[in-house]
Amino acid sequence: MINSVRNTVLSVLNKNNYGYISPSDFNLYAKQAQMEVFEEYFSQYNKIVNMENARMSGTSYADLGKVLQEAIEVFSVTSSLSQVSPGTNRYYLPSVPTTGYDYYMINKVLCYDASGLTRVFKGEAEKVNHSKITMLNNSLLTAPTETYPAYIQEGGIMTVYPDTINLQNEVDAQYFRYPKDPKWTYITLFNGEPSFDQSQLDYQDFEVPIEDEYKLVVKILQYAGVSIREGEVVQFGMGQEQLQQQPNFS
Repeated sequence: MINSVRNTVLSVLNKNNYGYISPSDFNLYAKQAQMEVFEEYFSQYNKIVNMENARMSGTSYADLGKVLQEAIEVFSVTSSLSQVSPGTNRYYLPSVPTTGYDYYMINKVLCYDASGLTRVFKGEAEKVNHSKITMLNNSLLTAPTETYPAYIQEGGIMTVYPDTINLQNEVDAQYFRYPKDPKWTYITLFNGEPSFDQSQLDYQDFEVPIEDEYKLVVKILQYAGVSIREGEVVQFGMGQEQLQQQPNFS
């Protein structure tokens, strides 16, 4: 899809003699455009859920919610969290060094008993703030248990309660990762023109659904218009984006 998006962007720019964007600039704009589309999934999905809860939506919104949910689930990852140090109830949050991915949002924290030969699920931990965890721990009635655990976040570390949850492989996080940075890779021809080559090791296509190719084109055109100081390109991109959004949330 990334080559199709780039060809469309260049076609729009060349048609009106607006200028040219280099592969490196395109990759930068593509990264930002994909992040915008990715973040819109969550904001639009939350809006639909709120409308459903308020009984303000119809069947068309339910269908749109399902489409957005499927797009979001592509980025869902479940990983076992690494301990900060053995025997403690502190675990590293998902990151490239620890789980292979940076997290955008944590959805669930699942706790297990890993003391035996097989892991046994204990409960889903509730996220609480620092002031609340102190109150909970000091109460005999509300103190977290292994069946009803809790956790707090501080920087890149998660602390899980009760502190008897303190073994490796006892805490999993189900989270939504960031999309991988798209990269249009190429070889340089004899005339100096770049030619698309997806066999390069650092090649990366967009991870959003192909249905959102139009959104990517429009957003990249907006970035390109700002870069080459062509107000008409920016206005064109913004106008097309507004037209696209009207049917969904008018």
